[in-house]
Amino acid sequence: MRLVVGLMLSVLAGAVMAAPRDAVFPSIDGGKITLSDYAGQPVLVVNTASQCGFTYQYDGLQTLYDRFREQGLVVLAVPSDDFNQELGTAAEVKEFCEINFNLTLPMTDMMHVRGVEAHPFYKDVQVETGFVPSWNFNKVLIDPAGKVVGTWGSNARPDRGAIPREIEKLLN
Repeated sequence: MRLVVGLMLSVLAGAVMAAPRDAVFPSIDGGKITLSDYAGQPVLVVNTASQCGFTYQYDGLQTLYDRFREQGLVVLAVPSDDFNQELGTAAEVKEFCEINFNLTLPMTDMMHVRGVEAHPFYKDVQVETGFVPSWNFNKVLIDPAGKVVGTWGSNARPDRGAIPREIEKLLN
């Protein structure tokens, strides 16, 4: 019986192989960011924090976005205080990123990326892949069809190595 249940769960898990393209995030600029608006494009989703040792990666995220934006890449920053390293308000985060990093990539409002209060996108990614952000600047790459094709931790530089290589594959 356990084997049958295990096989059924595997089949069901295989059926849920796409990231939630219907995921809606509140935008840091007001309004909404809906992943379905980016259907057919690769999207790199990154949980960020302004007071983290990895905050320098904002430069790499912007470089990556500038490099591949014309080819369709979307880089979505998701500010989160889940690791107690984000500023107090979304307005402060937006100002910090504009002044210090001249960010033009889309950003969500502040939200949870792990635990019971995690945004549904992150809950779905966890179900699909087992990946949960373990720190700030964890990355999730979604292919143009909406499938999660890569996840990386904080140490992975967004503008060099595996991440741009995977993005180039998706854009060719």
